[in-house]
Formats: sequence, structure tokens, C-alpha cells
Amino acid sequence: MQKQRFQKVLWVLITLTLMLAVGCPSQSRKPGAEKKPEVQGGKEPTISLYIKESGQKKDIRLEEYLLGVVAAEMEPSWPKEALAAQAILARTFTMKKIQEGGVKKHGTDASTDVEEFQAYDPSRVNDRVEEAVQSTRGEVVTYDGGYINGWFFADGGGRTAASAEEGLAYKNEPAPYIKSVTDPGFDITEPENKAWTATFSLDEVRRAMQEKTGQDPGSITSAKITAKGPSGRATTVQVGSVTASAPAIRLALGSEKMRSTLLDRFEVTGEKLIISGKGYGHGVGMSQWGAKALAGQGKAPEEIVKYFFKDVKVEKVWE
Repeated sequence: MQKQRFQKVLWVLITLTLMLAVGCPSQSRKPGAEKKPEVQGGKEPTISLYIKESGQKKDIRLEEYLLGVVAAEMEPSWPKEALAAQAILARTFTMKKIQEGGVKKHGTDASTDVEEFQAYDPSRVNDRVEEAVQSTRGEVVTYDGGYINGWFFADGGGRTAASAEEGLAYKNEPAPYIKSVTDPGFDITEPENKAWTATFSLDEVRRAMQEKTGQDPGSITSAKITAKGPSGRATTVQVGSVTASAPAIRLALGSEKMRSTLLDRFEVTGEKLIISGKGYGHGVGMSQWGAKALAGQGKAPEEIVKYFFKDVKVEKVWE
């Protein structure tokens, strides 16, 4: 009997020792918490790319693909440090999207269709772009062990958005690495980014509201901004009696015409909707004009990235 009791106690002690050594699963994570996806590392991947112009698919090394992305997304004559910061974010954007399943519509990792993925134009690649991509080879941006959403835009109108929800109406997952900072690019940006005005017919506006809300505002006689975020961007607008997300309406009306949601006018005048504001793009993440300004101040690519994103790491995941 004593021998059996001793064996039972010994078994309990061994079990407890093992639990302490490896950690108890029920105590190592809070209930409901999910493990963050880890970054993939070690070897540069070959990705599948859908070519919009031809409708074909091809395999391409990721770093080679990035050359065409950086050349298309940023002016190739800009400082190498700005182009390199763009490369880091483009690489991060690509890896996160691949991790999330790529472009399911085409069954590929990436696409040259700017509405589905990133811009891509290898004909614009020059020596400066090649140096920028090579100098940051394998570098990605992470937060809490996972890839961030590598958001970027042209010009913040003096200040970047305080959150992904403010600038993009993005609610898919938390993005605590987004912060609002002064955009140094506003001092050197193009005149049309400092102040712009766009005019839309009321028929255009009515269709846009229907497309994004499923509601018909009917005969439009009024329009106004109904809410703004911490950086001053419109988050909701009202046309007639229908309210909609400002970022969504920007996309419906045309993001090149309604250049941002940093607005100072949104009203009906006669038979037109007049919108005016400043900046160009959604305002979330890195300002490209800001990156150019910081590069001019002598900032390294990694410093530029960390200026626009909070508590992130720039990690090299392949040589």
C-alpha cells in the first residue's frame, strides 16, 4: 500500500514538474487570445503574379517584383532613402497579403491591378530604384511578431490619420501601430495637394450614395460633414437624409478627384456638390511626400518608416 501511494505521489510530482517546464497552456494565454502569425523568414520567396494587361500569370522572385512596385508607386528620381522606405513597406504589404491568401480571384499571390494589389511598372525601374530595393533586401515591418499592414499614401495635408478607421474606415483587425504625426512633406508637396476643389453632379453623388449605402437619397438639396476624426479627417458625411462613410464615398466618387477626406467644404451649391480640402490619399501610415522630406533631412529608410508607424520593428527575414 505504501509503495503504491509513493508511486502515485511521485507521478504527481513528475507531472507538475513537466507542466512548469513547458508552461500550462491554459495559463500562458488569456482566454480567447489568438497567437499572432509569425513572419516567414530564411529564404526569399518566388511568388505567382497575375498580369492584368495580358491576363496571364507568371512566377517571379519577390525582390524582382518589388522593383516594379517601387518604380510605379513612387517617383523613381526621388532620394534613394525614400525609395528604400517605400520598398520596405511594399515588401511588408506583399508578405502580409500572401499570408492572408493572396489574390483569391486569380489564385495568385499578387496582381498588377492597382485596385487589387499594388501598382507595378517595371519599365520605370532605374539604378536608384535597384539600389533602394537591394539595400533593404529582406526587410519588413512587424508589430508584436506579425506583419503590419504596410499602408502608404501620397500626401497627408500636413498631418497623418490617427487610425486606420479614421482614414480608411478599416475595421478588419486592430492596427495599434498607426499614429497621427506631422507630415513634413506638406512643405514641399505639389500645389494641388496643398489645396484642391472638386465638383460633382448630383446624379453622380446620388449613385455613389446608393452604391455605398444601399439607400437612395432622392432629390439632393443639402450635404454636410457629420463627423471628423482626431486628425481632422471627415469620417462620415450626410447627403440629403442618408449618412455614409467619408472614405467609402471618396472611393465611389473617385479617389483621384476627391483627393482626400481632410475636408474644409462639403456642400450643395446649385446643381453641384462642391468638395474642397487638402492632401492626397487616405492618410494612413507613411506619407510618400513626407518620406521624401525626411530623406532630404538625412534620415535612413528605417528611421523614415518608424517616424510614421508606432512601436514597430524593421526586421530582415531573408538574406
